[in-house]
Amino acid sequence: MKYRLLLILSLTACSFQFLFAKIELPTIFSSNMVLQRNAEVTLWGWGAPGEELTIMTGWDGKEYDLKTATDAKWHLIVNTPDAGGPFEMGFTGASNEISLKNILIGEVWLCSGQSNMEWSAHSGIDNAAIEIKNADHPTIRFFSVTKRTAEHPQDNVSGYWDICTPRSMPDFSAVAYFFARRLQDEMNIPIGLIDASWGASCAEVWTPGKVFETHPDLRESAKKIRPNQWVTVEPSTLYNGMIAPLTFFKIAGTLWYQGESNTANAGNYRNLFTTMIGSWRQAWGYDFPFYYVQIAPYNYGNPEEGVRVRDEQRRAMELPNTGMVVTSDICTIDDIHPQNKQDVGIRLANIALKQRYNRMDTEVFGPLFREMKTNGSKVTVFFDHATGLTSRGKEITQFELAGSDGKFHPAKATIQADRVIVSSDQVADPKHVRFAWSNTALAKLFNGAGLPASSFTSD
Repeated sequence: MKYRLLLILSLTACSFQFLFAKIELPTIFSSNMVLQRNAEVTLWGWGAPGEELTIMTGWDGKEYDLKTATDAKWHLIVNTPDAGGPFEMGFTGASNEISLKNILIGEVWLCSGQSNMEWSAHSGIDNAAIEIKNADHPTIRFFSVTKRTAEHPQDNVSGYWDICTPRSMPDFSAVAYFFARRLQDEMNIPIGLIDASWGASCAEVWTPGKVFETHPDLRESAKKIRPNQWVTVEPSTLYNGMIAPLTFFKIAGTLWYQGESNTANAGNYRNLFTTMIGSWRQAWGYDFPFYYVQIAPYNYGNPEEGVRVRDEQRRAMELPNTGMVVTSDICTIDDIHPQNKQDVGIRLANIALKQRYNRMDTEVFGPLFREMKTNGSKVTVFFDHATGLTSRGKEITQFELAGSDGKFHPAKATIQADRVIVSSDQVADPKHVRFAWSNTALAKLFNGAGLPASSFTSD
């Protein structure tokens, strides 16, 4: 009798729970949010299995009736208009209603990486007091993803949307803020920023687990990452907890600032990085733009660890719809967190304005190595984005040549139009050339747009 009573009470409790279950939304959907403009946007959430609900979209006055599936989930694809707002949305279920207010339609960018992306005005940036005072931009919105790790991909994150004000801006990603401010100055539309970053994190923790299942070389390379006191180095754990829950949320593109924590396996960074980008695009279902920042010159210990990551990042631009910002002219070699976040954000925005939005016709990249050709003891180095090539200083001192023995020697260099002629008395038959090949090499070669050349090696 006792067990029968417990069973009846249990079934009654379950029935009561299903009867009064409330519809829920993931936290990425809240008042003050920004939705991607001119897009098919997925709305999703949870409720009781079989529960009927109605969704109202304020920008077009439409109502949608749908039913929760047997897994207690529901989803709906709606069309968004061009930039505008504010709008409201309503979600009505069997036992509760959710009303979202002050919604804007604009451009949404996901911002991720390690500490240089996480770095805020409160952390320390140039002209911080003035920047904070002037950070009154009600149509720029911030969503900060709370730091979470997970063994398996999650379906929700912790966080909330906030309006850009002198109160909220100082704790948000400075690079992302300056990116949004530049876009808004040019386009005058709402900008939504989602910051999912974690200081000291390696790229492996942001990469889905299936990548390591299908790429054993990346799994082995991940073992070289040294543990640190700030964040786990267990592969995929930050992707599972902070990126996977966002993959249904429509974005315009991604900004990335990371690489400092991958100096231990620098030689494999391009392979890891491009595979990670591809896995994110696959998770979202489309090839969104992915713009990133090359790590700055800094004394990383091993003389070549940092510059190897920079060169791997340069080579990663072979992946379509990517763009890289070079920072070797806006940093100091004694600070792994350069305080000039303004120019970083602006340069990222300029790439977006040119490549995604077709709003700029000026140069947005610094000179990038294309190829070398030998003529006896001389090497001609050809660059892309090299119109107006110039050197800051009496001599160009950062080029080196190597013969078949692979040993590099300092070389003399002269500029001829958009190329550089390089030679060395110590290398009669050159086979390889490299430029600014040290962890701490600061920019000395620029194009006419005032943007620095990336370090490189041809071997």
